Formats: sequence, C-alpha cells, structure tokens
Amino acid sequence: MFKLQKRWGQSLKLSETMSNSTASSTTSNINDSLTLRVVDAQTSTENGRKFTKYKVSVNYNGREWEIWRRYKEFNTLNEKLRRARSDLKLPGRRLMGDSFEPDFVLKRLRGLNEYVQRISQNVQLVNLPEFIEFFGLNVTSSSGSQILTAGASSSMNDNDDVATGNDNTEDQSTSSDVNRVNLGKTEKTSVKPDDFEFRTCIGKGSFGKVYLARHKSEDTIYAVKVVSKALIKRKREERHIMAERDVLVKNTRHPFLVSLQYSFQTPDKLYFVMDFVNGGELFYHLQQERAFPEQRAKFYAAEITSAIGYLHKLDIIYRDLKPENILLDREGHIRLTDFGLCKVMLSTEGREGRTATFCGTPEYLAPEVLRREPYTKAVDWWCLGSVIYEMLCARPPFYSRDVNEMYDNILNRSLRFIGNVSDRAKNIIEQLLRKSPNERLGSGPEDVAEIKRHPFFEQIDWEKLEARKIPPPWKPSVSGPTDLTQIPKEFIDAGVSPGVTDQYMGSVTNKGSSFPGFTYIHDTDLNS
Repeated sequence: MFKLQKRWGQSLKLSETMSNSTASSTTSNINDSLTLRVVDAQTSTENGRKFTKYKVSVNYNGREWEIWRRYKEFNTLNEKLRRARSDLKLPGRRLMGDSFEPDFVLKRLRGLNEYVQRISQNVQLVNLPEFIEFFGLNVTSSSGSQILTAGASSSMNDNDDVATGNDNTEDQSTSSDVNRVNLGKTEKTSVKPDDFEFRTCIGKGSFGKVYLARHKSEDTIYAVKVVSKALIKRKREERHIMAERDVLVKNTRHPFLVSLQYSFQTPDKLYFVMDFVNGGELFYHLQQERAFPEQRAKFYAAEITSAIGYLHKLDIIYRDLKPENILLDREGHIRLTDFGLCKVMLSTEGREGRTATFCGTPEYLAPEVLRREPYTKAVDWWCLGSVIYEMLCARPPFYSRDVNEMYDNILNRSLRFIGNVSDRAKNIIEQLLRKSPNERLGSGPEDVAEIKRHPFFEQIDWEKLEARKIPPPWKPSVSGPTDLTQIPKEFIDAGVSPGVTDQYMGSVTNKGSSFPGFTYIHDTDLNS
C-alpha cells in the first residue's frame, strides 16, 4: 500500500516582502513614522439601521492600534482636508444597487486604503488637527507627555446614506467609536491562560502545539494553538503570525473555515483559541482508506471550492491547501485550517494580485511557484486539482520520494491517472492542473464561478451546500464534541507541556506588546 510521508515535517516558508507606503524624509513631521492601512470591513444592523464600518490599522512611532470609521466619516474628513488640498478624492458612493453587497464593500475598502496611504504621505495634511484627531494621533507618550494636541473636535454629523429596514444605503447616525480598539469588542476583561483547562495535545506545528482546552466559565471546548514568541522572532515570522490571526478573524463568516474565538498573549507566548474540529484530518482518513469513492471526493471538493472562493473574494491566497490542512467535523463537513501561509493581496500589488514568495508544501507547489514567477490566486486551484487527484488516486499527482524529481515532474511530466476515474473527474483535474496558470480553470476574472460551473459539480446545489443542508456522504465515528478517536495517538501521547500556562495568571494588553493588535475577543454582534 502506498503510504505518504508526513510532508517532510513542515511547509516551506521563506520571508516575503510587502509594499508599504513610505513616509516623507522630513524628520520633524508625523509622516516620518506613520503607516495607515484600511484592512477590514464589517456590516452590521443597529436599531433597524444597516451600516458598514472600515477598520484602519495605524502604526505610529512604533505603536500600533486600530480604529473603525464609517464612510461618511471619511467623507467629512475629506471635505476638511480639501481646504488644504483641493485635488483629494474619495472612492464614490454607489448611485444604484446594494451598498452592502460584499464586492462593493471590498471595492470601497481598497479605495479607502489607497486614500489613507496617499494622505499619510502628505506633510501638510498629516499635521492638520482634523487628520490628527481622526486617526487618534493625539495620544499620550510613555513618558506621560502629549505627543500632539488635536485641534477642535471634528463634526461627523454630515449627511450620508441611511439604511432603514431593507434600504440599500448606510447609516447616517454619528459614530461613537472614537477610541482605539482591537478587532471585535473593545477589551473589557483580559483573557488569560488560567481561564482554560488544558487537557491534551491534539496537534503540532512549526512554532508550537495545539491543545484541547475547556474554557472554564463558558464550559466550551476549544482548540488552542500556543506559539512561542521567541521562536517566532528568531525565525522572523511576526508578519506571518499576524496574517494568520487576521485571516482567522475573517473566517467567522464561512461554514467551511476554522475561525478564531479569542487571541491573547502572555510575555512569552501567543494563544489562538479556535473552533475544535474532531473528525480528523483528511490526510489521516486517506491513510486509512487509500482513496475515496468519487461521490465522497466530489462532496469534499465542493466544500473546499466554496471555502477557497470565499478567501479569494477577500483577496486572500491560501497557498497551503493539502489533506493535512483539511479537517472533518463530527457531522462530516470539511473545515480548512492553518492560515499561516495566507497572502492578503494589497491594492499596491496590481489589478491581477500577484506575489512572488516561494512557499507551500512540496507535493502541491504549482509550476509558476517552482519557476519563481509572480503568481496569482490560480495557485490555489492547482492545489485543488492535486487534492481531488489524491482523493481519487491515493497519491499526489506528481509524487516522488526524490524532491528534485518531483519538482521536475510538476514542471514537465504529463498527468497520468491511476485506477478507475470518471471522464468528468479527469477533465476537471486536467483543467485545474494546467501548467500554464493563464490556461488553468479558475484563473479568469470569474475565479471560483468557473469551477462551480464545471460538469463535475453539475449535481451540486451550491446554495444548499453552503448552508450545510446537503448531508455528508460519510460521517466520522465520534461520540461527542470531546471524542479524540480520530486524532493521531502520537499527538495525544505528548500531553500538555508544562509551560503552556507559563505559571502566569494574567494576560498582556496590546500596549507595549511586541505583537500589537494580536488580542481579540469574538464579537457575535459584528457577524450577525
């Protein structure tokens, strides 16, 4: 029987560069040490009114915080800044259609991101009182002196879109959210290791372990990933760990992605408190069964496709799709996990959203990654083709124990099928594994829609699938939410490391932390 190795222990990770706005060279001005980015959006309803807030990440003088602002507040700021620079322009309002449609919100987010980066580079604008107050730069330094004094309070009461009932516009009420906040609720009580009862190890990664843990006051079971800060710093992986945290926060809105409930830190460690999914890794089940019947493989492939498509709509490239990162819940639905290699594409990286970092897992690297060419979201569809092939044929499509030979196979060898594979399955795999990314299924502007239309998925009702209304073709044998029978024994035998609680009963806040912005408490109101 063909038995896969455990992928050489870890994925390949190399440092990547990110295009950030650079400040002016004048040392006496704010923009010497200021970076602004609009990084997220949340649409909510309050008192019958619908509105969207945009999260701005502010990095100033080595400190980092986040603020939430509505479009109307950006508009008010822009009108005031235009007195100094008449050529300033915000992304426009939507004249027709739904202002809360995800694609429009994402387009507006990108426009606002370009806007804040542009104004943050202007020496004249960043020193205006309205600018200082809007971005919370009138803060107190560690010595107790005020860094800057803001001018008169800006009025944010100008008219903007209003949403009442089903109106497709935005709330005009004044935002009271003027303080620095983390994503989710403003922290009121700090989460700490002692809030959890750590029971056993259920997984291992490059920088730490994952534990089964019970939140004592909630009596809820979670998977808690505990990561060493020292190791992260030594490997220079701070950006990756924060990117993983940010992607996990966004995942609360999709049924086939593991999401984050809490994140917090102690002086030595970072803690990700995530959904516990106990149906086992797809990798584990493939080892047990070698291959799956086509209907079962198709069901998993459809749920994976939906999850990847959702990430792509957020301009996120997953980059590490493989059976080890595909979990089954106790009902038999899939959940993608491990977002440490995700790449959030920025507007500065071009319309097609290309990056050039060499990373991933050897068996699943797309040809353009091996050729060190700039690549797009199409690399995820290559990985999908590889996973479908493996589910049907019991091994990755170009596998060899010799890594160099495997790379040569990926670049040059034609695809060969093993066993009884239907014509439709062969066709979608062949289209997903096109060596030229421009010819690959899903590489066009429609992205995931191209894949959903393929005849292989003809019988899939995507609306029902994404509502989890299609019964899974196979259900893991687990008795309840804490059943560990599908978790590899090698992890469970490792137990709980003594340092998990650090003999430290408190948590640390973002202020003064080497990982600012990490702490998070899930806010269900923002995801309603």
